[in-house]
Formats: sequence, structure tokens, C-alpha cells
Amino acid sequence: MTILARSRAQRAEPADFDIRDHVDGAAAFYGATANVIMQLSLAPVGYGVAESRVHSGSIMLHPVKRTRTTLTYLSVALMGTDEDRAAYRTAVNGAHRHVYSTADSPVKYNAFDKHLQMWVAACLYWGSDDVMRRLHGPVDEALTDAFYEYAHHLGTTLQVPREMWPADRAAFDAYWAENLARTSVDPTIKAYFDKLLDLRMLSAPLRVPLARFHRWFTTGLLPQHLRDELGLTWTDRDEARLNRLMRTTGMVSSRMPRVIRNFPFNATLVDMRRRQRTGKPLI
Repeated sequence: MTILARSRAQRAEPADFDIRDHVDGAAAFYGATANVIMQLSLAPVGYGVAESRVHSGSIMLHPVKRTRTTLTYLSVALMGTDEDRAAYRTAVNGAHRHVYSTADSPVKYNAFDKHLQMWVAACLYWGSDDVMRRLHGPVDEALTDAFYEYAHHLGTTLQVPREMWPADRAAFDAYWAENLARTSVDPTIKAYFDKLLDLRMLSAPLRVPLARFHRWFTTGLLPQHLRDELGLTWTDRDEARLNRLMRTTGMVSSRMPRVIRNFPFNATLVDMRRRQRTGKPLI
């Protein structure tokens, strides 16, 4: 497989690469909150969410709906057809039209900004790659290259032009290092993150037994730069415990039939197509 030897204009997804063989729902369970924190640590993205006037999409107010729409976006971007992506892009654009900064906003932002969307897509890719390695161990280089090539859909399903996706993994690593260094967490965004980490959007019977564990493993999946920004402590012992837990999860998951491993992404993709077919809102 010689993906990286091709020119940008010639790059194409390998014919024998089936994303369904590599989608694992356990990654969504472990990585969701860490990925949100990474995305929102870039100030324009963070304030775009914190100040959003689209209250129906707020995870703090509507956690079930927000989780469904986020999982649906991922399932459409990774497992959907071009027609699925076009339909979901239109639906998301409808919500994004209301997400833009005002004169009172501390930073300027617009949900249609392709550079901000590129950062969100980069977080989704980086987080997916990190979690999958923790679950299943080192991955063959050719397969890693194939997944990276395919992952452009995480951005191009919205407004990120294909040519903005870094040419190869080395170029992505440079992009990631440069932009991660630009992230920061001010008191407003930290307060929002603390609510996420402590599962404040859930009722007490769910929140109380889960919150401490959720904060712990989410801390472990953040880059060290963001742990420092949030004042979170992570030790070598914590790292070893998290890796054992995730490797055990991965061993169990790898023995499951593909249809079970793909859950909940396969389910949200089916739901999106049903909603489209019956004329219901997609988000």
C-alpha cells in the first residue's frame, strides 16, 4: 500500500479498506469527553459552544439529544455514503447559522469557519487514533496510513476543503503540535469543563456513582498540555492503570462480532437514514 507516495491530487482511499472493520464503540465511551475538551480548548470553539444560542444542542440541557447528534455525525462521516454526508451537512449548517460571536464576545468566532472546523476534525482524528491504540495496541503502519487518509471525512463532511487535510501523518503531527500549543483554558471555559468532567448534566442517581471514574479516565486521555491548563494531576501509576483497563476492554471488544463492535455508530446511522426517510429533523 503506497498511499503516501501519491501526490495530493492523486490521493485516494484504498479499495480494500473497510472502515467498519476498525470502528469500535468502546472508543466513543472512553474518548467522548476528552475530545470535547480538546476541541473547546481552542478559545473560538469553546466560546462558540459556551455562548451558543442553539439551546436545543446543549449537552448540559439536553444530554441525550446532544449525544445522539454527535454520534450521528461521527457515524455519517465515517460510515455513511456521500449522500448521507450531504444530508447531514445541510442539517448541521442549519444549526451553525446561529453560532457566531457578538460585540460582547471575548473572542471572534463563526461556526462556518473552516479553520475552526479543521481543528475539531483534527481532535476527532487524534483522539480516535489514541484511544484505538490504547484499546488494541500498536497498529500496522499501512493500516494506520489508510485510516489517516480516510479520516479527512471528519472535516470534509462539513466545510473543510479536502486540500486542508494535512498531506500525511507527519504533516498532521506538525499541525497538531502547532495548534495544541495555541490552546488555553480561561475561567469561563474551565467552569464548563468541570461540569462535563463531573457529569453535571446527569441526574444524581447516575452522576454520583460515575462522576469520579469519568473524571479520572478523561484526565488520562487528555494531552499533558491540557491537563496542565486544567490543573489536573496524572501519575505514572494512573497511566498504567488506565492502559490495563483499556487493553482489557479492547481484548473483550475484539472478540465481539463486528456488528456489536460498531455499536452505537451503526445504530445512529440507521436512525439518521430513518429520520431522513420519514421527514423528521436529523439533528
